[in-house]
Amino acid sequence: MTRRFARLTLANLFFIMIIFGGAMIFFSLSSQADATAVGAMPTIASFDVTLIPTRAEVTPPTAAPPTAVQPTQAVAQVVAAAATPITSWQELPVIPTISERTKQIYLNGQQARGNTPRAFSKVGDCESSPSWFLGDFDKGTTYFNLGDYKNLRQVITNFQGSYARVSLAAKSGFSAAAVFAPLWANPEFCRTNESPLACEYRLHKPSYAFIMLGTNDYLQPTAFEDQLRSIVRYSINNGVVPILATKADNLEKDNSINASIAKVAIEFDVPLWNYWAAVKDLPGNGLQEDKVHLTWGPNQFDDPANMKKAWPTRNLTALQVLDVVWKGVTQ
Repeated sequence: MTRRFARLTLANLFFIMIIFGGAMIFFSLSSQADATAVGAMPTIASFDVTLIPTRAEVTPPTAAPPTAVQPTQAVAQVVAAAATPITSWQELPVIPTISERTKQIYLNGQQARGNTPRAFSKVGDCESSPSWFLGDFDKGTTYFNLGDYKNLRQVITNFQGSYARVSLAAKSGFSAAAVFAPLWANPEFCRTNESPLACEYRLHKPSYAFIMLGTNDYLQPTAFEDQLRSIVRYSINNGVVPILATKADNLEKDNSINASIAKVAIEFDVPLWNYWAAVKDLPGNGLQEDKVHLTWGPNQFDDPANMKKAWPTRNLTALQVLDVVWKGVTQ
């Protein structure tokens, strides 16, 4: 009985193997026929693999192609500036010429905003402090000597009270982003959630503002340009003529911040005070050994040796720029 069961089992297994083998041959032949009809099955190497683009590579679709616009002179300058090397800003003059756009900003500030025609503000870092920047011109003639620049007496008289004023939008360590941060606003004078820049413009009601930033932005120069645009746009919307200043240092190593300052000034058609050009030929480019801080000298413009220092050069050219802008928009 046991031997008969074993023989039956072996026979059954043999039969199953024959059936299974036949099925495998059938499916194999069928697959080959399908492959011949459709084409050879692709291997991994034959797939067309297209990488998913990064966010920077994606171009968002537009609903329709933009309408051609005839550029204004300012836009044409921006286009030209974008096509020229980054060093082109170095050729711009220290003292700007005044555009019709600048006049319109000033008039809007007088008519719609009620800004004070004889007031200017300072927006910047420690180098905007009246202890260094222009403060002497509110203290009397014993603190400065105009020398051959006696034509600046009128602008000094016209803006009395702004020179030595401590700006609420200027503080040591300020970057372009900081002037919009309520965290850095002076709680003694500023409202809750009010930025230093908004606070300064609300309280002082200036018609002009020196925008002197960039030194503390050297670690993030790419973000600086858009932040500066926001400052300029906010100033214009408040009827304040922004006067953008280039800086003497090059902490970012490629002068890209100065290039951005010039680019934004041209883009908005507002005055550019190219301070870098005023100090580039001074000893050490007007910088102390740390390559950050300016060389100091009193505001004695009649002393040639003294005028080899960056601070009197800064104050002299600032007065010249303010004089040109003021007269350019009011006369």
